[in-house]
Amino acid sequence: MNKKLYIALLLFIGLSASIGSAQTVVKPVADLQQKLTELFPKAVITPIENLEGYTASYQLILDEPLDHKHPEKGTFQHYIYLSHVGFDRPMVIETHGYNTGNIKSEVSSLLQANQVAVEYRFYGKSRPEPIPWEYLTNDQAIADYHGIVTQLKKLYTGKWISTGISKGGETALIYKSKYPKDVDVAMPYVAPLINTCEDPRTVTHVKVVGTPECRAKVTALQRAVLQNRAEVMAVFSEYTTAKKMQYTKVPMEEALEYAVLEFPFSFWQWGGKCDEIPAANATPKELFDYLNKIVGVGTYNDKMYFNYLPSYYQHLSELGYYGFDFSPVADLLKTVKSTSNDRFAPKDVVIKYNPDYIKKVRKYVENKGDHILYVYGGYDTWFSCSPTPKPNVDALKMVLPEGSHATRVKDFSSADQALIKSTLDKWLNK
Repeated sequence: MNKKLYIALLLFIGLSASIGSAQTVVKPVADLQQKLTELFPKAVITPIENLEGYTASYQLILDEPLDHKHPEKGTFQHYIYLSHVGFDRPMVIETHGYNTGNIKSEVSSLLQANQVAVEYRFYGKSRPEPIPWEYLTNDQAIADYHGIVTQLKKLYTGKWISTGISKGGETALIYKSKYPKDVDVAMPYVAPLINTCEDPRTVTHVKVVGTPECRAKVTALQRAVLQNRAEVMAVFSEYTTAKKMQYTKVPMEEALEYAVLEFPFSFWQWGGKCDEIPAANATPKELFDYLNKIVGVGTYNDKMYFNYLPSYYQHLSELGYYGFDFSPVADLLKTVKSTSNDRFAPKDVVIKYNPDYIKKVRKYVENKGDHILYVYGGYDTWFSCSPTPKPNVDALKMVLPEGSHATRVKDFSSADQALIKSTLDKWLNK
C-alpha cells in the first residue's frame, strides 16, 4: 500500500456549492429526473447538492450486471453522479479508477460541460461483499461505461469527452481502445500503461530523475530510518495509537520496511522537495514524520489494506504494476523478502497475470489513438510508463518537465494552456 493510492482516494472528496433559489431549480430538476428515470427505470435516483456551475445534480445507483455477457449471473449496486448544465453543452465522463463522490473534473471546468462521474466497479460504495473476483476485469468495467454512455447519449447528443486521473486515466485509454466511437475526445491525466507486474522502467526512473545530490539524499533517508529502526518504530507506535490504527494484516515492522522501500517511488511521484529531506542524523521523529508525509504509513493499516484489495487484484491480473528496489537498503531489511506488491493482494483467490491485455491497449492508442490529449508530469514515476503516440496519430502529449502525479492543465505555462485549449476546440468542432 502506498501514498499514491491514498492520495487518489483523497482526490475524490468533492466540493459543494449552493444551487440558488428553489424557483429557478425545481422545474429543471423535476424534468431531468423524469428523463433519467425513463433511461434507467431500475435505478435509485436522488437529487444531490450541486457543484459550482451546475443547475441540477443526481446520484444514481444502478443495478449493474456482474457479467455483461451473462446478465443472469446477478447485479451489484453501481454508484454514478451526474451534474447538468445544459443539453446543448458537451458531456464529460470521468472514469474514476477507484471510489468517487461528486467532484468536478478539470476538463468539465475547461469546457463548461455536463459531467458524469462513474465509480469503478467493486470500489467504494459500489463494492459487493464478498467481492466476486472473477467479475473484476477491465472489460467488464468498460462495459459498465459503455452501457451508461449509450443510455445518456439519448439525452446528451453533443460531443462526449472521457477523462480520468492515474488509474482512472488508464481506464479512459482502455475504454477508448475498446469502444473508440463512444467518445469524441479522450483526455487522460498521468496515466501509465504498464508492461509487467514489476515494470523495470519505474526503477530506472528513480535512478536518473532529478539531480545526483537529491537522489543521494533520498537513499540516505531510507537508510537512516532503518539504521534507527527501534527509535523510529517507537514514534510509529505512538502515531498509530493516536490515530487508532490497527496493523494486524501488515504488522508494523513490516509496514515500516515497505514504507522505506516505497519512499523513492512516492518522493518523485508526488513532487517531493529535496531541501525538505531531513539529514541522516535527524531525530527519529523527524525521520518518521517525513517518511509518513511522503508515503503515508496509514495506507498499510487494516482499513486501507481492505480498501485497496481490488486495486492490487487488478494490478496483478491485468494492469501490471511496479516492484521495489532493494539495492539501497538490502543489508538493512529484516522482514520484506520479495520485491513484488503481491503482499497486498487478496489471499482467497488465485491471481494469474495476463501480459497481453495492456499491450493491446498500448498498440491501439500509440498507432490509432486519434483525439487523445495526454497530460503528464516529467518527474512523476508513472511517467516512465506513459505511451508515446506515433507521429501520424492526431494526438497531443503534454509533459510538464518537473511536474508530479498531481500535474494538471492549470500548472502549465499560458502558451501551453492555450495549445491544450485550442487542440480541444479543434477536435470538438470537427
